[in-house]
Amino acid sequence: MKILIPLDFSENSKKALEFALGIFQDSENTFILCHVVEMVYDFASQAAIAIEGLHASARKHMGELILEYNSPNAEFHAEILEGTPSIQLAKLAEEKGVDLIIMGTHGISGIKKVLVGSTAVNVLKESSIPVLLVPEEANTSNTRKISLALELADHEEELIEKVANWSKVWNMDIQIIHVIKEQNFVEKLALLGLEKYLDNRLGYIPTIHSRSDHDVTHGIQEYVNSHTDSMLTMCHSQKNLWDQLLRKGTSIEMAYKAKTPLLVMI
Repeated sequence: MKILIPLDFSENSKKALEFALGIFQDSENTFILCHVVEMVYDFASQAAIAIEGLHASARKHMGELILEYNSPNAEFHAEILEGTPSIQLAKLAEEKGVDLIIMGTHGISGIKKVLVGSTAVNVLKESSIPVLLVPEEANTSNTRKISLALELADHEEELIEKVANWSKVWNMDIQIIHVIKEQNFVEKLALLGLEKYLDNRLGYIPTIHSRSDHDVTHGIQEYVNSHTDSMLTMCHSQKNLWDQLLRKGTSIEMAYKAKTPLLVMI
C-alpha cells in the first residue's frame, strides 16, 4: 500500500508518522513523506532566496527522519512541494495512487481549528482518499480497535466493506457505534439485521454500542470518552453526522475531547 504522510516537522507530525509505521508494521508499504512550502513574504525579490532556504531545511529534516525510521518493511519517498498545502497534498495523493493519508492535528484548539478551516479539514474537502487524523494528545500506543459510527443508511454497505479490509491490515477488531435519537421497532429490527450482516461479512459479531441521545455528537463523545483504545471511524457521506460535526466549535470540542485518532472514509 501507499501511505501519504504530510509533515511540518512538528512533534505531532512525527507522531503521526510513528503511528502510521506502527499500524502497518506487519506488511510492506510505501510511505510518501511530503512537506509543502507555503510562502509568505513581503518582497518578490526575497522569494527565491527564501524558497531555497526552506527547501534546503525540508530536505535536511526529511533525510533525518528517513534515517531514524528506516525499516525493512518501509520504503520511503520524499516530496517537497510549493503552494497551498491541502490542494498540493490532495493532488499528490491522486497522482501517486495513494491508499491513505495520515496526518497530525494540534491540541484541543487545534482540533476545533481542524474542522473549521485548517489544513486538515481542507485536505478532507479536497481529498478523494481516506484521511486518518492523529490528535496531538491521543495515546496512539493504546489504539486497539476500530469504532465505526453508523447511521444504518444504504450508502454504509461500501463503508463497512472498506473498514473491514483496513481492520484485517491493522489486525484490529471492529466495534459499532449507533446513536439513536428515538427508540422504535424499526431501529431494533435494523440492529438485528446489522448483527447478521456483520457476522457474515466479518466472521464474528462485533460489539454494537447503541446509545440513546438526542444529540448525535454528544452520544459519540460519551462513547469515545470511555473507549480511549479505539480509532473513531466515520464516512464523509454521513451528511447528518458530518454536518453536525462541522457546524459549531462547541460540537467539535464535545465530539473530540477524548482525542482519539479519527479515520474519515471518503
